[in-house]
Amino acid sequence: MYNLEGGVPVERLTAQSIRIFSESVLESLGASEEEAKITADGLVTASLWWHPGQGQGLEKLFRYKRRILNGGIRPAAPMVWLKDRGSIALLDAQKGLGYVSANKAMGKALQKAKRSGISMVSVCHSNHFGIAGYHAKWAADAGMIGIAMTNAGAEMAPWGSVTPILGTNPWGIAVPRPNGKHPIVLDMALTQSGKGMMRWYQRQGLSMPRSWALTQAGGTTEDPKAADSGVLLPMGDYKGYGLSLMTDILTGVLTGSLFGSQVFQDDTNFDVAHTLIAINIESFMEKKIFDQRLESLLTDVLGANPTDPKFPVQLPGEAEQLRALKRKTEGIPVDKQTVKGLQALADELSIPFLLEKVQ
Repeated sequence: MYNLEGGVPVERLTAQSIRIFSESVLESLGASEEEAKITADGLVTASLWWHPGQGQGLEKLFRYKRRILNGGIRPAAPMVWLKDRGSIALLDAQKGLGYVSANKAMGKALQKAKRSGISMVSVCHSNHFGIAGYHAKWAADAGMIGIAMTNAGAEMAPWGSVTPILGTNPWGIAVPRPNGKHPIVLDMALTQSGKGMMRWYQRQGLSMPRSWALTQAGGTTEDPKAADSGVLLPMGDYKGYGLSLMTDILTGVLTGSLFGSQVFQDDTNFDVAHTLIAINIESFMEKKIFDQRLESLLTDVLGANPTDPKFPVQLPGEAEQLRALKRKTEGIPVDKQTVKGLQALADELSIPFLLEKVQ
């Protein structure tokens, strides 16, 4: 979909070196070994799946460093279960790392769903939790259906407005498949795109799709620079706005965290909320029967006549999985500016610069 280079120089690094370096940075900033491993795994997954302009990979280490030092993120935070009964639970993340709090929540949801059939576990007072599909896929890897959602900083205006009130508020939904096949993983923000990709387009000197954002004055534009100070447009027009609003209700409002335009406004207190849901397929029907029914549906979907024979129908998450396989061999593209910044970060933290190029 995107030209990775396209005027923005990148280096191709090994996934293993990214993992080790990320763990080293996080531990040097005070994260425990377990927290560093969980967070680094999320960063590596994002780097394998997504375009570097989406800013979910190594670029996040700069934010982690800044926010740990200013108190916005508390490594080794004493996370507390505020509620834990039946098929629900609520975790107070105590400003801890978002990947870690969501990991704990989905783990709890899976335990409960084994007994109750379905479980919903939410997190309050957390931080950015990375990519939603990562957390949903954990449930699919355990043989269950997973749903993950979070609220985020206000960048989307309610439909018909130019005032940012709601976030990209991403969703992840993952469904397991039989016989070792990759699960179906839907991972989507509720905006047409994010500002990270707009800035990448700006660096490339390219026009962006007019459907992505409005200018500060409320006009449509293909100029990413003009749109950077404006608001993001929802996917599906008013439908994306409605989904974003409902997501904020199911996360921020329901858990006691911040919501709407309050979220992300103070760099020392993001106060984000997440909701993780696990569905035990065996509670509805035998897994074998579900698998047969699912594959029957997918046969019809994948067999549908494509609009362009060169581009057959794909399942949600299939492009990301294919990209990940390719990058494990060819290396993960990382913006050279980012690599240079990480070298400086390693020097500042007095840790080895462990990033390795693919030979």
